[in-house]
Amino acid sequence: MKLWSVAPLDKQKAAEIQTKYGLPAIIAMLLQIRNITTEAEIQDFLTNDCNIADPFEIKDMDKACARIKTAVDNGEAICVYGDYDADGVTSTALMYSYLETIGANVMYYIPSRATEGYGMNKAAVDILNSKGVKLIVTVDNGIAAVDEIDYANSLGIDTVVTDHHMPTGILPNACAVVDLHRSDCKSRFKNLSGVGVAFKVIMALEGEYCDTDSLLDNYSDLLSIGTIGDIVELRGENRVFVKRGLESIMNTDRTGIAALIEGSGLAGKNITAGNVSFTIVPRINAVGRLGESQKSVSLLLTENPDEAFEISSQLCGENAERQQIEKDILEKIDSQIQRNPALVLDRIIVIDGDDWHQGVIGIVASRIKETYGKPVIIISRMGDLSKASGRSVSGFSLCDAVFACSDILTHYGGHPMAVGLSLDTENIELFRKRINEYAEGLGAMPFDKLNIECKLNPAYISLDLVEALEYMQPYGAGNPTPIFGLYNMILTNIIPLSNNKHLKLTFSRNNTTINAMKFFTSTDEFPYKKGDVLDLAVTFDTNEYNGNVSVSIIIKDIKPSSVDTAACLESLRNFERFCSGNKLTHEQVLDILPDRNDFALLYRFLRQNNGYFYPINTLVYRLDNKLSFGKIRVILEAMNELGLIEIFEGLKSSSIKLLPVHDKVSIDSASIITRLKEEL
Repeated sequence: MKLWSVAPLDKQKAAEIQTKYGLPAIIAMLLQIRNITTEAEIQDFLTNDCNIADPFEIKDMDKACARIKTAVDNGEAICVYGDYDADGVTSTALMYSYLETIGANVMYYIPSRATEGYGMNKAAVDILNSKGVKLIVTVDNGIAAVDEIDYANSLGIDTVVTDHHMPTGILPNACAVVDLHRSDCKSRFKNLSGVGVAFKVIMALEGEYCDTDSLLDNYSDLLSIGTIGDIVELRGENRVFVKRGLESIMNTDRTGIAALIEGSGLAGKNITAGNVSFTIVPRINAVGRLGESQKSVSLLLTENPDEAFEISSQLCGENAERQQIEKDILEKIDSQIQRNPALVLDRIIVIDGDDWHQGVIGIVASRIKETYGKPVIIISRMGDLSKASGRSVSGFSLCDAVFACSDILTHYGGHPMAVGLSLDTENIELFRKRINEYAEGLGAMPFDKLNIECKLNPAYISLDLVEALEYMQPYGAGNPTPIFGLYNMILTNIIPLSNNKHLKLTFSRNNTTINAMKFFTSTDEFPYKKGDVLDLAVTFDTNEYNGNVSVSIIIKDIKPSSVDTAACLESLRNFERFCSGNKLTHEQVLDILPDRNDFALLYRFLRQNNGYFYPINTLVYRLDNKLSFGKIRVILEAMNELGLIEIFEGLKSSSIKLLPVHDKVSIDSASIITRLKEEL
């Protein structure tokens, strides 16, 4: 359950944009909502597909070029030192490919995620030294490699750092440190990915006569994959990279990318940023999570169709393996939660298990965060040492929470929305306690939000409107696919599709009828019925069949129109606070303390329906908003204590089963009721 947040709209400003620039009303509105309002911003966003700022704006770019050119001219062995994710792999392929083109004696190195971890390490430097390397050029890493670069210096190896991560303090003693986040770097655009920084280095190496348009023709496919994969904001230069890159991928002459498109089922389809994000990037990342990322670099560089097909098949296979590992871990966590529901009551959910794959637990954390709307940290116990990955909700800095526990951690890092850490296994329970104490001290936690662009009258949905949204492509971080709210829609029909894997739902409002798709939901899982009045959060697409193009409406979220979601979420928080042993105010206790009539109402409903097999939050609607969500949770807990019902709640499903009752029971005898009354 998420809190829907409708963006504020200045209708007058949107109308001015529409008139001045001759844009469709929906585009003018979206530009205003996304604060793209000046002429320069609008022109850059809608029409720029080539203009990139002077690379020499970036601090140390002149030093980097000078050292690399010297190495090329003198035939010194150069190593491009990359990273194992999509950004690092594409950065490596781009830099290596360019240096090879200009005649450099160049090789590349990608550390193993499992055995070496992120960034430079001294063992790798020893390997490169044994191969005669005299210059290391890092891509997508290096800003934190202070000790490793000092070690390379001691061996007579110079380093040029090109990175986009935040400096952690002292800059490494390299020949050049090209990083936009240096405090003394005056470059205007700071949000490049690693591959974006690498491209700026190539522009600089080309010199004053650099033909940026030709470079984009050659490298924008790699640029777009890495930029999308790193989830940087698709504004400014990143938007140019991705816009040009998607065109390049559609008509790629890069053998490896063509093989990957074929292997991932995208052949013949329109390539979008979403396609790249959900099909190409995961395959490149999977090999880094499970194996050696050299395979991915080789795929992007090869000109041999047979080799490309073989590597692409391996990447697709390893992605399938990654998906299965993820599924297995989620099933284990599902079982844990069913056995111990208190796991998900904490402000920050911390779940641990034995030998869960380090390369997958971050994805798992993201999945659980989506389900419960809370920050989540997943810990893999590996003997005496454990490693973890976490994901947060907007508005809560998970890295600050982790840093507050640094005294019991052996390693930690990250940013507000994602973290990684290591700790002694014996400290897991202490860490769970400490990080939640930190969160408790901050006051109210933010709710996980679903951002709605605007409320839309269903009568306005048309092919023209949907096609106009193409102006806003490519979508991604900083420019998300627009989600629109269709409110007070009456559900009139439910049609299962694809052996009941998906649903086609029909809705009406006034004299307008629409069909919308609810993917990956069966009729058994769908908690609503004909006649329900619902709010829909939807995206639009076009669908072509037998030469006819129509609007496709995809449901991202759905909720009853009559339910106050914010009140439900706050009531749930009151219940969770109480269960976690926190003091409640008088009003908070009253919000969740039921009386006998409340018990009777819910129990009667369960008897009439022989239990309940849908998400428990939907009971608020089914009971006509007569009970707060907190009261429902308390009643169910009391009934469970007294043996009246059995509750099963997991990641994907929940159920309330009635148990046979032979003797009369007193509701007041339930422990949770006694404790609540004492609190009151």
